[in-house]
Amino acid sequence: MTENLLLIYQSLPYLLKGSIVTLKLIGGALGLGFIIGIPMAIGQVYGNKYIAGLISFYVWFFRGIPVLVLLFLFYFGLFMFLGFNLTALTAAILVLGFRSAAYQSQIFRGSIQSIGEGQMLAARSLGMSKIQAIWNIILPQTLRISIPGWSNEYSIILKDSAVTYAIGLIEIITRGSFIAVRTYKPMPIYLTCAAIFLILTYGGVKVLDLLENKVKIPGYGERRGEI
Repeated sequence: MTENLLLIYQSLPYLLKGSIVTLKLIGGALGLGFIIGIPMAIGQVYGNKYIAGLISFYVWFFRGIPVLVLLFLFYFGLFMFLGFNLTALTAAILVLGFRSAAYQSQIFRGSIQSIGEGQMLAARSLGMSKIQAIWNIILPQTLRISIPGWSNEYSIILKDSAVTYAIGLIEIITRGSFIAVRTYKPMPIYLTCAAIFLILTYGGVKVLDLLENKVKIPGYGERRGEI
């Protein structure tokens, strides 16, 4: 028991350096997914059938293939074929970001569709163009409503990051594997990795919960009980 605790204590700084890589990966993937996902959601709701169909195919493709297969497909296949010499971190951010965009687009699409069509009609009747109405009326409400779903997406990307060791990214699991192989004591090391993931999950979700409470409009979206 004492030996295991000592091993954890000695290994913790090395593992925590891996958590920094993991956080960079999560931040990059979430950001990329957000940048791509918002226009995709708007295109699905307000675009013509061809745009909506193309976006639906994108969503179907990236949601239908396991993340590990996507990493191999892009890192060892498409990126090399195109001549891109990307680091493992950059490739992982791109792949997880593209995949996250598929999921985030559906989060944002559901939020947009939950907003009454009357708001768009009212904005247009006031002289706004469709783009102005989306930007000034629909989108701010969409982002506020989407925070709970976005919080869930954070947790998903965090867990998906664990498989990026397969393309050589030196993150938490990779570092844990190095220590486990060298010391022949995998259990305490992987338990420590699990604890780090739990802390990162709790911390990220808590921050997004605080953000949700900060931007929440009292009474907006709440169900009122019958009197």
